Amino acid sequence: MSDQIQFIVEKLNQEPFRKNYNLITFDSLESMQLLQLLNDVLGEIDPKHAVDIREELPEQTAKRMLSLLGILKYKPPGSISDLSAFRQGLVTGSKPVIHPVLHWLLQRTNELKKRAYLARFLVKLEVPAEFLQDDTVADINKQYEELMEAFKNLHKECEQLKTSGLSTAEIRRDISAMEEEKDQLVKRVERLKKRVETVQNHQRMLEIARQLRLEKEREESLAQQKQEQKNQLFHAEQRLQRAQIQLKEMHHAVVDSKPESLMKKLEEEIKFNSYLVTEKIPRELESKKNSAYFLQKVVAEPAMSQSDLNVLEIKINEVNAQMNQLIEKRMMKYEPIDSKFSMYRQQASIISRKKEAKAEELQAAKEEMSSTERQMLQKTSQAQELEGSEVLKGDEFKHYVNKLRSKNTFYKKKRLEIAEITAEYGILQRTEELLKQRHEAIQQQLQAIEDKKGISGYSYTQEELERVSAVKSEMDEMKGRTLDNMSEMVKKLNTMVAEKKASLAPVIKELRQLRQKCQELTQECDEKKIQYDSCAAGLESNRSTLEQEVKGLLEECVQEESNYRYINCMKRNLEIQLQRAKEEMKAYVSPDPQERRKAIREQYTRMILEQENLGKKLREKQKLVRESHGPNMKQIKMWQDFEQLMECKRECFLKQQNQMAIGQVIQEGGKDRLVL
Repeated sequence: MSDQIQFIVEKLNQEPFRKNYNLITFDSLESMQLLQLLNDVLGEIDPKHAVDIREELPEQTAKRMLSLLGILKYKPPGSISDLSAFRQGLVTGSKPVIHPVLHWLLQRTNELKKRAYLARFLVKLEVPAEFLQDDTVADINKQYEELMEAFKNLHKECEQLKTSGLSTAEIRRDISAMEEEKDQLVKRVERLKKRVETVQNHQRMLEIARQLRLEKEREESLAQQKQEQKNQLFHAEQRLQRAQIQLKEMHHAVVDSKPESLMKKLEEEIKFNSYLVTEKIPRELESKKNSAYFLQKVVAEPAMSQSDLNVLEIKINEVNAQMNQLIEKRMMKYEPIDSKFSMYRQQASIISRKKEAKAEELQAAKEEMSSTERQMLQKTSQAQELEGSEVLKGDEFKHYVNKLRSKNTFYKKKRLEIAEITAEYGILQRTEELLKQRHEAIQQQLQAIEDKKGISGYSYTQEELERVSAVKSEMDEMKGRTLDNMSEMVKKLNTMVAEKKASLAPVIKELRQLRQKCQELTQECDEKKIQYDSCAAGLESNRSTLEQEVKGLLEECVQEESNYRYINCMKRNLEIQLQRAKEEMKAYVSPDPQERRKAIREQYTRMILEQENLGKKLREKQKLVRESHGPNMKQIKMWQDFEQLMECKRECFLKQQNQMAIGQVIQEGGKDRLVL
């Protein structure tokens, strides 16, 4: 408790409260002063509560504070679980009630400020159901809910933008890159201006080009409008097709049916719709309203822990048990009277359930039928898009098949013609190859003759001259055509400009009046802007000072919070060690030998004995190893000598075998010589 009071005093001595309290002065505060202090803290969180509590009744003060604490989701501690006791302590200014509230509020002031700000816009106003029957009230309530959802989305986007934090280095790089691009574009524009200034009538040409660009933009907009109108026409044709299909279906239904059957169908539909309107939909609506009411009550209540949920489950089980007992008593009490009607009640309930089930099946069947109709319309529209016509039926399909047969015969004839043409094409290709070969041979002969006469390349240069002259004539014709086209375009543009000037003359007159108004408004805007700039400069200076103060307070808060968390961790470690020591003492003092064995001291003593026995065994083993070390080393030395001796014997044996093999080879060579 002393740590809690010390924390409260430290927070109240800081910004923005500056109360200059110590533990003694804070503890000596009266109930009204404590309530005013709590109200000041709440006023810092929500400025609407910054009032003097002496100017309002205690009940109003308690109600206002309880409503704000409920919005902030404050839950009283376990020692004050009764809400009436908590309310009474809040009215009287009881220290055991107000101190925990102050501690909780000062711990998370920034978070609670944000929650109080959001509560101003997100706490929904409850409108009674009878008022919502009015159309205007229902529309306003709907707009209110839509605005609330829009505020939620905007607040989320704002928080995301605050946390995203664009890098200043990236922004600077982008700005430098854009400045470089701007300089390059300025240089390009200057170069183009210098090029254009050398051309005659360049101003007029620029004006014509500007008008041409405007006309192209207008052409693009008109093309876009044309495409939109085509889409609208396509959708209208689809609607028309659907309406025609529905009309055909209605005609078929009218032709095949009689007035009596139509009246019967209408009566059945009316009965079904009346059942839905009078029984089913009101019952479902009532259940939805009840569930929404209970959900709103659950949301309005403060957050609950697992222990509270367990208590509620126990209460629910007790109430269910009491309800079952009361039902059994009632059945035992009224059994002889109700026995006559029990059978009829059961039958009525079974029939009502069957009726509801059939109504649901009928509704599902209608929805399925509507969905299949929509799918059918979609498929027909797709088929019309692919084929370009409606799906054929009956005689139309037969006529279509006959047309396809005639087209098939025509296709076969054309295919034969194509085969003949391909054969002829092969012959012509072969003749072309032969002619090319002959042409190459003639060219070689001609080149040889030119080389003999000393005029090599004459035919090639003549062909090049003829080709260049032909190209030049074509270019001259193209230049002439382009000049004619440009002159016609200039004439058209001049006429269009004249028409536009004539049509824009009244608009220009109106524009002059609007320019005068614009000048007056700009003067007024400049005056207002000067006032705004002066006011904004003052507010900006105040904001910078406040930001510095807030930054210092945030740093202090972070440091204090880290100290608080470190102290809490140390406290938890000490509590765990103390708990372990208590459990160890309890197990050590316990008369039960099983409990004693669980004690850590007993476990460690057993482990020490085991380690001592193991050490004794290892020392004995070490002693044996030391005693047998000398003989063992001698034995190893003997084995190593024996190994060297055997290795020498093996080498001598191998040398002897090699010498014997060489002697045999020499003897065989001598025998061969003697034979020769």
